[in-house]
Amino acid sequence: MASPLPVIQPADLVVCCSPVTGGVVADETAELLARMFKALGDPTRVKLLSLIAASAGGEACICDLTEPVGLSQPTVSHHMRLLVEAGLATREQRGRWAYYRVAPDVLRSLASALAPVAG
Repeated sequence: MASPLPVIQPADLVVCCSPVTGGVVADETAELLARMFKALGDPTRVKLLSLIAASAGGEACICDLTEPVGLSQPTVSHHMRLLVEAGLATREQRGRWAYYRVAPDVLRSLASALAPVAG
């Protein structure tokens, strides 16, 4: 039988690192960040963003994204729709194909939202 987890009392907690964010974020900003991080919570979407960022010219056609992730075009389109809705990517229709780019400076903004305040 597994032993129960120890109960940690507030007095036992020690602050060992800097705060998670650079400061308190406004409710609207917190909601936006949560939407973005939720979209990045799927490994396929993380891989799709990295494929786009690494593509020549910083853009990729949906037709070039299916094989590297091993998924059908409709499934990749679904993932890309979620990334676009979260503000992480942009979409441009060219004829019958959709082309995607990583939204400008969005990944840097996400990283800076979680960076500790320099002291």
